[in-house]
Amino acid sequence: MKPELYQEIALKQDWEEFNLHRGDIATLIDYVPSPTGGEDGAILEVFNARGESIAVVTVPVSSIEILQPDDLLSVRRLVCG
Repeated sequence: MKPELYQEIALKQDWEEFNLHRGDIATLIDYVPSPTGGEDGAILEVFNARGESIAVVTVPVSSIEILQPDDLLSVRRLVCG
C-alpha cells in the first residue's frame, strides 16, 4: 500500500549520503516520477526530535514504509560530517 501524502513514514534502509538510518521517521511530502522510467521517488521532510526541519530528501518509494501500531519511537544523535 502506498503511503498517503503528509503521513509519517519510516525508512526501510540506511541512506548514508543523507545521514539517515533504517527506522528514522520522516514526513512524506510528495511523489515524483523517475526521469529514466525507473522507480518513482518519495520526497521526504526530516525533522529533529524538537520538530525542526533538518532536511528534504528524495528516496525510492520502495525504501519507505507506513508506521505500524506496534512500532516504537527512539532517539539517536545526528552525527554530521
